[in-house]
Amino acid sequence: MAAPTDCPCGSTDVRGRALPLAQCCGPLLAGEPAPSAERLMRSRYSAFVLARLDYLLASWRASARPAQFELEPGVKWLGLQVREHVLTGADTAEVEFVARYRVGGRAVRQQARSRFVREDGRWFYVDDVG
Repeated sequence: MAAPTDCPCGSTDVRGRALPLAQCCGPLLAGEPAPSAERLMRSRYSAFVLARLDYLLASWRASARPAQFELEPGVKWLGLQVREHVLTGADTAEVEFVARYRVGGRAVRQQARSRFVREDGRWFYVDDVG
């Protein structure tokens, strides 16, 4: 599968044009720290689209990271909508989102509120609330 030109996370510039992966989530996937929990959430979505299990695990808070994690085979990611990004403390935040995908011919809409923490200047995914 060829790498996408547009960033899978759906971010756009001020004119509403899709941002290129190289200018959006690409640097984060290459190891640059995310400047916010929302940007980390968007880069994690892009990692799901691009099957970057390494990035998903590395961006997961070590104390909350599962011992085993696999990507579901056959998933076609359709889009991400970030509904809310809230700082809940100096180094904590929550991001509410809707991710859409198709698997086995069935459309799925995943809505969640994820918690994030900043440790040593880097944001990490912790878990989903409720």
